[in-house]
Amino acid sequence: MTKFNHTIRHTYFLAFIIVAVAFLTSCESAYIPDTDASQQEYVVEGYIEVNDNANPTFILLTRSIPFIGEVKADKFTELFVKDAKVSINDGTKNVELTQLCLGDLPPEIRDAAALLLGINPDSLKSDICVYVDLFEQINKREGGKYDLSIDIGGKILTATTTTPRRVQLTDFVFKPTPGVAIDSLAQLFCTIEDPGTEENYYRYFTSSLGGQFVAPFGSVTNDKIFNGKKFEIPFNRAINPGEDFDPFTSGYFLRGDTIVLKACTIDKDHFDFWSTRDFAANNGGPFASYTRIKTNINGGLGIFGGYTATEYSFVVPK
Repeated sequence: MTKFNHTIRHTYFLAFIIVAVAFLTSCESAYIPDTDASQQEYVVEGYIEVNDNANPTFILLTRSIPFIGEVKADKFTELFVKDAKVSINDGTKNVELTQLCLGDLPPEIRDAAALLLGINPDSLKSDICVYVDLFEQINKREGGKYDLSIDIGGKILTATTTTPRRVQLTDFVFKPTPGVAIDSLAQLFCTIEDPGTEENYYRYFTSSLGGQFVAPFGSVTNDKIFNGKKFEIPFNRAINPGEDFDPFTSGYFLRGDTIVLKACTIDKDHFDFWSTRDFAANNGGPFASYTRIKTNINGGLGIFGGYTATEYSFVVPK
């Protein structure tokens, strides 16, 4: 009798769940976000780098696109904002940046210019326009403060960034891959001696065999767990554009390759942008919470960030 009653209760419970799901589903109303194109905002991406091999200071200026919408190839170029007045104050002088459209360059130097600016040459199917400090007039230095001003037909955008002091890395070691070691691959560790007098923020890039620098996913960190300490940390090889992700080999370095690690100190606003961007990119799925990417652009979206960078070159031991 007890077993029979248990079966009846189980049947009623399943029936209740089915009815409840049906009821909730029927009560749902579709949410259709506003995709009015007139609500486009201006988006800024630009950097100042203190480094012996630094890229020229440049600003990319575009318009945002609706969350739900279609971007056709022939319309992509129209997203780039031309003929704006873009200037950066380095604390002693105001430098107006020069508009440079890569489509105006001869083909033999177009790809080189794109790589110099950190732009994937594959993107050059569209005419990308940037604002560049062509003559290196900006005084780039550790501990610098830089104010960006953009005038787009009377619409003013502003931002400020800094280039924090350099923090050196030491004791570079290539170790076997974890678990069952893969003989052809190695993982990179190094030691950082973090200053304990202030909060510090870091980002890094990797390059293999003379290729462009790429930031791996999760490329930023703060010093909350190692503030003021000498600490060993791992560095992953970034996945290059077009490269497939392999959970067993991605992030490791190929033995015998020549690689460059670019380690950077950044400020909090710059860190907040990339950490929220990475979290949003990794926070998918139907039950994921919405993450708004932080920006330091007043009057728009995006990032104007400073890097104080040091490059370390290695041949990965065989």
